Amino acid sequence: MADARKVKVTLVKSLIGRLESHKACARGLGLKKINQSVEVLDTPENRGMINKISYLVKSEG
Repeated sequence: MADARKVKVTLVKSLIGRLESHKACARGLGLKKINQSVEVLDTPENRGMINKISYLVKSEG
């Protein structure tokens, strides 16, 4: 599993005033601050969280 696919996710909009479930998705991906980037494994679970908050994040890879 050394060649596991990863996705780079960057939080580009604030979490203030967002739905709690959307904040939870951002936290689940490891995002806390604007312009913070994390690399997460490309799994269906992570893809679902990215899709749910797609208006808050930028993903690449």
